[in-house]
Amino acid sequence: MRRFNLFMLIGVGLVMAVFLAACTGKTTNEAENDSQDNSGTSDEEEVMNLSVSSSLQTMDTSLAADALSFQWLNVTKEGLYRYGLKGEHIPGVAKNHEVSEDGLTWVFHLRENAKWLNGDTVTAEDFVYSWRRALDPSTGSEYGPYVMGGIIKNSQAVIDGEMKPEELGVKAVDDFTLEVQLEKPIPYFKSMTSFGTFFPINKDKAEKYGEEYAMEAKSTDSNGPYTMKEWNHGEGWVVEKNPEYWDAENVDIEKITASVIKETSTAVNLYESGEVDHVELNSEFVSEYKTSEEYNTGLDPAVYFMKTNMEANKALANIKVRKALQMIVDRQSLVDVILNNGSIPATGFLPKGFAIHPETGQDLREMNGPLIETNKKKAKQLWNEAKDDLGIEKLELEYLSGDTEQSRNISAYIKAQLEELEGLNIKVVSVPGKIRTERMNNMNYELAMSAWGPDYRDPNTFMDLFVTDGPHNKTGFSNKEYDQLLKDAATTYVHDPEKRYDLFLKAERILVQEDAVIMPIYQRGKSYLVKSHIKGFRTNVMGPHYTYQDATIKE
Repeated sequence: MRRFNLFMLIGVGLVMAVFLAACTGKTTNEAENDSQDNSGTSDEEEVMNLSVSSSLQTMDTSLAADALSFQWLNVTKEGLYRYGLKGEHIPGVAKNHEVSEDGLTWVFHLRENAKWLNGDTVTAEDFVYSWRRALDPSTGSEYGPYVMGGIIKNSQAVIDGEMKPEELGVKAVDDFTLEVQLEKPIPYFKSMTSFGTFFPINKDKAEKYGEEYAMEAKSTDSNGPYTMKEWNHGEGWVVEKNPEYWDAENVDIEKITASVIKETSTAVNLYESGEVDHVELNSEFVSEYKTSEEYNTGLDPAVYFMKTNMEANKALANIKVRKALQMIVDRQSLVDVILNNGSIPATGFLPKGFAIHPETGQDLREMNGPLIETNKKKAKQLWNEAKDDLGIEKLELEYLSGDTEQSRNISAYIKAQLEELEGLNIKVVSVPGKIRTERMNNMNYELAMSAWGPDYRDPNTFMDLFVTDGPHNKTGFSNKEYDQLLKDAATTYVHDPEKRYDLFLKAERILVQEDAVIMPIYQRGKSYLVKSHIKGFRTNVMGPHYTYQDATIKE
């Protein structure tokens, strides 16, 4: 077994013991005694202890914009529908729904036993309030305009301040009937309602806390399987089973603690000591644990890619520069050596296993084939031609990255690969996720590692990112043909799934192969350990990466 600095482990162990003792209401000694049975649980209640690599930013459905926030919103809240094990839709607050013949009117019928933590009934008005709030310019939501703009009737006018939020095309017919008017037929709208931005909000709580709403444990609301009990920013949080959840009888684990542990080595040792029940592994530990019965791996539809800001540096506006950057990186070695966690090289922007062509039954990733390749000889040729075009011998580019252990490892690898282009110097800037997101949103970067996981199960969730002036574009990319393809897929061919998917494939070729706006690097896999007494712990093909409400503890 790998050894680590004893004093470091003692120090971290004491911190964790204090944190976990506080979570369970026990003294430090009591927590230490419980950990000796290597179960991570107490005699009084079933507790699952997790390690996470970064801090939780918000629990506000309107303001959430990162994967971790959406992960935990799915733990504490529930929308009209949710995703099942195979990515199928399962009724959530909605029992069922109806769609008009023209596809423009959706009527959702809500279950009458859905409750908020305080015992209030979840009503159609809670969804109306939430959706209006997400689009109200004064809220400052990033995702509201992105996932709802141009979808719900009058949404764009509300975003632009030309209409009041009350004019949005959503209304409560009665407490348990929600009617939604769409701007155009959206065949995947049911899937969209499973996304966190569409979750309901308890109006009384939101207005009581104002700007502090959903930023502390006491100011969060819950209508889902769990409720936020404690939230120590930068350290971790605790959720407890929500007794008012309509399906509470099928939620077995009573408490989940999440501790922020950025170093994988520290998290693994806490796992070994029984203080955490789940830990994600980096390449350093995969070989050591891959034969363990507690080792698991999975591939999800999130793609990591390097994006270029063509407005920040004139060199990045040169297509030869972008293609050289795209071709010089050896993606296979990255996933085999640096990641070694089940990730695979990304050969396009659409991920493997995400979308199937409705006519041929083929995976769209396979249909479009590899749109990028590692070709160092050609990359260097293009690079030299680009330098001649630009009249330069040397170039320094800033590479914006996250500050987690894995991000730093990837950054070091990407830097070394890019600097194989003679005269190129890469300055890596590692910052916390929140700052990195802010900088990319403000286009305050040159190169940046970014990632995208689907918000709903349709290729549009990926391809729509890069339409001209789109809220997530942030590259300076604008292509009339690309925009028209996405427009046609959303309008002219909205009822022709085969044609829609063909348009998406052509758009992907423009984005990645022809214009080289982004450099897909890898599709995310995860290797992790979960204690054998935790049953039913699973990863998802859609929605939040992990689901906890189906898990049980069996010694």
